[in-house]
Amino acid sequence: MSKTPLTVAGAEKLRAELHRMKTVERPNVIAAIAEARSHGDLSENAEYEAAKDRQGFIEGRIMELEAKLATAQIIDPKLLDADGRCVFGATVELEDMESGQGVTYQIVGDDEADIKDNKISISSPIARALIGKYAGDIAEVQAPGGVREYEIVDVRYV
Repeated sequence: MSKTPLTVAGAEKLRAELHRMKTVERPNVIAAIAEARSHGDLSENAEYEAAKDRQGFIEGRIMELEAKLATAQIIDPKLLDADGRCVFGATVELEDMESGQGVTYQIVGDDEADIKDNKISISSPIARALIGKYAGDIAEVQAPGGVREYEIVDVRYV
């Protein structure tokens, strides 16, 4: 079974969702099923069907979260000693060679990627282009609009 990389913050987020699913969502849907059952004929009861569908989703999500956490390799970026190299968990400051615009990304696991929060997936084209490079290096990224070049300004482990 392969390990899935996950930052400490990403693992905490998954644990919090799992806890919420087990302690809030699951009891709520069980109560909704009981309420719908009390209305009588189940064959034409839309509330019952909706509650059963919701229960299936919740149970599936709980199994998915438990599996992800069981196979997770939790990495704390603060404890990394990569000698300035771009690695999983690193926060990388980039400058677009064409426009001169700067951007900062943290390389994270697939489940915690959120471009609005400047977190990019380890499997994204830009992260794959950055892995193994140092500050001062140029990374060529195969983007939908063609090849883009970024200079790595700084690599931090925070």
